Amino acid sequence: MLRRYVWLIVTVVCLVAGGIAAIGDMAVARTIWLVGVVVAGLPLVTRTVIDAFRGRFATDIVASLAIIGAVVLGQPLAGLVIVLMQTGGEALERYAAGRASAALTALEEAAPRIAHVERDGGIADIAATAVDIGDVLLVRPGEIVPCDGEILDGDSELDASTLTGEPVPVRAAAGVRVMSGMINGLGAFRYRATAVAEQSQYARIVELVRRAQESRAPLQRMADRYAVWFTPITILSCAVAWAITRDPTRALAILVVATPCPLILAPPIAFTGGINRAARRFIIIRSGTAIERLASADTAAFDKTGTLTVGKPRLQDVRLVAGADRSTVLSAAAAVEDRSSHLLARVLVDAVKAEGLPIPDPGDVQETPGQGVSGVVNGASIVVGAREFVLSRTGEDGAVADALEDPTATLHAYVGMNGRLVAVLEFADQLRPDIRGLLDGLTAEGMTRFMLLSGDNERVAHEIAARVGITETHGGLLPEDKARFIEGLQRDGRVVMMVGDGINDAPALSKADVGVALASFGAGIAAEAADVVLLVDAIGRVRDAVRIARRSIRIARQSIWAGLALSGIAMIVAGFGGLQPVAGAALQEAIDIAVIINALRAARDPRDDRYSEPQLATDSSSGR
Repeated sequence: MLRRYVWLIVTVVCLVAGGIAAIGDMAVARTIWLVGVVVAGLPLVTRTVIDAFRGRFATDIVASLAIIGAVVLGQPLAGLVIVLMQTGGEALERYAAGRASAALTALEEAAPRIAHVERDGGIADIAATAVDIGDVLLVRPGEIVPCDGEILDGDSELDASTLTGEPVPVRAAAGVRVMSGMINGLGAFRYRATAVAEQSQYARIVELVRRAQESRAPLQRMADRYAVWFTPITILSCAVAWAITRDPTRALAILVVATPCPLILAPPIAFTGGINRAARRFIIIRSGTAIERLASADTAAFDKTGTLTVGKPRLQDVRLVAGADRSTVLSAAAAVEDRSSHLLARVLVDAVKAEGLPIPDPGDVQETPGQGVSGVVNGASIVVGAREFVLSRTGEDGAVADALEDPTATLHAYVGMNGRLVAVLEFADQLRPDIRGLLDGLTAEGMTRFMLLSGDNERVAHEIAARVGITETHGGLLPEDKARFIEGLQRDGRVVMMVGDGINDAPALSKADVGVALASFGAGIAAEAADVVLLVDAIGRVRDAVRIARRSIRIARQSIWAGLALSGIAMIVAGFGGLQPVAGAALQEAIDIAVIINALRAARDPRDDRYSEPQLATDSSSGR
């Protein structure tokens, strides 16, 4: 650990030792300071020269010239303070990066380590990384789930707050999917691993955070570009001061105060702080590039299913033939569907239970996967499922079904009773409850254009868009069509943010200036194609991500311009003889620290406490 700060330690030791020696003998003090400048400053100067030959020009050039000038002009104390600025600034950057990576550190420390695997009729404890797909694992009360899988048996509750932020426990029962990193409650359960540890959800989150924090931000390169013109201005100022006054000390003083390390350090600190702040909100921003593009986006494009809607249908209407009783039909249909594993079957059963209707015990239940289910309920033969499946079992022709069904509905289930079609059940997707607040929030953040890009037909897309408040809608799009739409917007000068959740959104997410993926349960290809990934099922976090990005950019720019402005003022004062090199170095050190501390503000925002809480992830389905 200390090796990372060796030159800073050498600098401080020489500075303090020289100060103590100056009480008795100034010559000894100057010697100690000179040794410190040479020992700690030589690596800085050497690195700057090498970078210059490689074509990388930054404000380190000014600092190196100041160090050399201080040695040549016999001002070792000023030179040592400059070295302290450089080594201290780098140490502060490391500290800030460490502070900004707190979310990653916490994730890594909490990573699952041990797994209990069923082997040879018993339980063996192995490393979580040694689990294979298909292994049957036991999770005891209070333990961490070591890898993703599906529960076989047991009954408990799981704390998923580390992964999703959702405080409500998840029920652990047969058939429920679990993610690595979940904490088990009071009951034990067995589950089958569906992914190895390094490919499980927990490892994905850690890797996403790591990649995000290791990226280099565009605004940092902008700081390097500032240095390209700032360095010649500084050297020209020194030359003018020398030409007018013939006083090399003034030229050195200008060099000393023109060493704005915040120009290089503050932007990455601000971006890293923003990335960390987003991670605490369960938002993974992959790079500084994503932060800058997110902050400048003026157009938002949305997918429909699973993005604007929850991706889980609900029972919307029951259309009955004349004489059929609604309660009787629903109870009978729910009775046979209760034995089915299909998503629409579960939706129907839940809806019937919510209405308080009885669900009888069926007999002779048979399911045809992907088609439907049949059985006997209270002596009546019941068949529920897809149109052709039910018509073939009832002997009805399509005219009866045509008369019942609403062509505007997207999902149907048909119910036959005693050989005749008696009802058509209509299902519809549900809007996310926080979607309207998202659009209002994005408008407040400066976005001016919203559109819906959907693979659904135009009529359904327009209906959903109207309910949300989006006026620009395009339906019936293939994945490549979405990407072309975004490309056209970019040609018109728009900076586009695309929000989606599925494989069909991946091309558009990649084409957009910044892609945002909803990936609350397994990242998948959408998350891989996106620049920003929401790990919780709360689309309102898109607004949070934009807000965090814009604040990080604003703070980074404040730090850059504050460093340049304060250094410029100090250069003028030094040029008129108002600052000696040592005093100028001390002043510049204070400027550097103040600006970097300002950049650290990006890691915190009091408004974080008022952000909305996430919701549990939901599965999507296209129906039977």
